[in-house]
Amino acid sequence: MDLEITTLAERPELESRLWSMPDSWPTFMMHDPAADLFYPIVGTEYAEFALVAVDRTDGAVVARAFSAPFVLGDDELPDDGWDGVLWRATTTRRRGSAPDAVSALEITIRPDLQGKGLSAVMLDAMRAQAARLGFGELLAPVRPNKKHLQPRVPMTDYAALRREDGLPVDPWLRVHVRAGGVIDKIARRSMVVAGTLEEWRSWTGLPFDKTGDVEVPGALVPVHCDVDHGHAVYVEPNVWVRHRLH
Repeated sequence: MDLEITTLAERPELESRLWSMPDSWPTFMMHDPAADLFYPIVGTEYAEFALVAVDRTDGAVVARAFSAPFVLGDDELPDDGWDGVLWRATTTRRRGSAPDAVSALEITIRPDLQGKGLSAVMLDAMRAQAARLGFGELLAPVRPNKKHLQPRVPMTDYAALRREDGLPVDPWLRVHVRAGGVIDKIARRSMVVAGTLEEWRSWTGLPFDKTGDVEVPGALVPVHCDVDHGHAVYVEPNVWVRHRLH
């Protein structure tokens, strides 16, 4: 495939096509409220941090990758991971502060092209863009892409699983490590999605009629359902990875 990888700053006309690209994200993940701090303003406030891959043969958008700059200072990588990056990026932007860190938020490959190595290409492009923008490292609250098959296994245990060659068992973590990333810690509440039982039923097609943990397709850990109080809450852990760029 002959790819052109560019930013929305360079090609703002790609923004509408970027959002119309098919993806495989579970519906419930579209309802993390922190996402509203970033996605509606990607093209205007974070255009240099939005990468788009276009197939030169037909002009189709085949992948996208987003990151966000923020102030970390001397703090440890936050337990609130993905959500925390978005809150900190928003605070940094609104205060006019100079960001000293940048974090990956998403790399999405068109479903029919998954498994063909494009994720590694987009990660390399994201690393290169972060370096061009003057950052010394790229952070990433990684969402391991096979963890949903083992939702009852604690993320700490899952992230520690290794193959005989010493690389992570999880394919997406493996891509990051092969690219030079180092696992730092677990972001224990990286994404939080809360909803009424009616909302969860509409998002998943599951009954949500018993109090307790519910395994939801695509979820990395069970969703906690509380019938008496009429809501369910999903608290997703991610894996913080550091990529040194210099």
